[in-house]
Amino acid sequence: MEALESRGRCGLLVGDRAFYRQVMGLLIPMFVQNTVSNVCSLLDNLMVGAVGAVPMASVAIVNQLLFVFNLCVFGGLSGAGIFSTQYAGARDMDGVRHCFRVKLVLVAVIFVCALALLKAFPAELIGLYLRGEGRPEELDATLALSREYLSVMVWGLPAFALSMMYASTLRELGEVRVPMVASVVSILLNVAGNYALIFGKFGFPCLGVVGAALATVAARYLELLINLAYTHLHPSSFPFIVGAYRTLAIPRALALHICQRGVPLLLNELCWSVSMAVLLQCYSLRGLHVITAVNIAMTVAMLFNCAFFSMGGAVSVMVGHELGAGRLRESQSLAWRLIWLTVELGVAMAALTCLCAPYVPRLYDIDDATRHLATKLLLLGTTVVPLRAFAHASYFVIRSGGRSGITFLLDSGYNWLVTVSVTAGIGYLTDWGILPFYLLSQWSDGLKALVAAAIVRSGAWVRNIVSD
Repeated sequence: MEALESRGRCGLLVGDRAFYRQVMGLLIPMFVQNTVSNVCSLLDNLMVGAVGAVPMASVAIVNQLLFVFNLCVFGGLSGAGIFSTQYAGARDMDGVRHCFRVKLVLVAVIFVCALALLKAFPAELIGLYLRGEGRPEELDATLALSREYLSVMVWGLPAFALSMMYASTLRELGEVRVPMVASVVSILLNVAGNYALIFGKFGFPCLGVVGAALATVAARYLELLINLAYTHLHPSSFPFIVGAYRTLAIPRALALHICQRGVPLLLNELCWSVSMAVLLQCYSLRGLHVITAVNIAMTVAMLFNCAFFSMGGAVSVMVGHELGAGRLRESQSLAWRLIWLTVELGVAMAALTCLCAPYVPRLYDIDDATRHLATKLLLLGTTVVPLRAFAHASYFVIRSGGRSGITFLLDSGYNWLVTVSVTAGIGYLTDWGILPFYLLSQWSDGLKALVAAAIVRSGAWVRNIVSD
């Protein structure tokens, strides 16, 4: 009897061939897209770093600020995306079309708010990261370069938001290849543009960090063009786009339901991204060189962790489709299989990161002390990767059922109550070195997995929201 029970539990976590075929069909395009994106982020860092440590710190600071906008867009789209995914599972294209219109309104509002804030208070926002150790001339140069970089990057924000709007809807319909191709092509343009404009190659002027910004903005618009053109040129494959812009009218009941579940998701991404910005600001109290080292560690970690991060999209689509089709019991067993597969990928990537950690930072043209610090931070971060993988997959499982209030408490609520509190307390109230400081900060975030496990096991997320 015990052997049968053990076998049953194992069967719950191990899928059949059809399961892995479906996972790989969704995961591989997103994994390729994210891997190419992170490789190019690494190359961007290397190219900007070759100009100097100050330019690299400037780009890192601005990108952290823009990260808040990016995640606000992601959060705004996620609320409508929960409904869109379940409508797709129910084959209701009118519902998908209405969700697409909600996304359009949301990204427009988010862009206007972000532009107003970034244009009105650039020096104040950048200055939050320049309160640590560093020579006055370095801090002044970092502020000046950051403002130049930001002044160009803001004009790529609408292209990013609209491209995300199209790409997210295509993924919710199960089409992951087109967004992948659009992203890969734009990233390659970004890398080529960075090389040409940062260093003045192929007859272009040598523009440094401004050149990096121009290349990124151009790449954003190319990505938008590909996603937009493919969608509109294939209306038979994507019938939601037919008449999508004919009116912005949205059924009142649906709009209220999306707002009810979407606003907490938007606030979650806003609060979570701001918490990440606050964490970097806390680390920066230990010096300008720490910003550079943390930026390197985070960029390299993202490259190695993109396998399990990409699983979030697969989890969202597969579980959302099951819920939308009314297969509630099946969605629970599917969720656990996807979560444990994500953890397995996380463990494998953590091991690979440990093997490569001593070597990748050597690619950067920085001083030895900062390079060694980046290696140590990277190794410390790997210790919590399995827990992060579990929490990451669980977040998308819970979100797929429209439990946005729970996801808010699990994600940004936990971050502010625990991770930010611990990190800010150490940063401002102690003189600990960055290594124990960083390790405790990472582990305080990783323990979120324990809360996530309890929520998933409770089954509170199992709901078909499009037929409620």
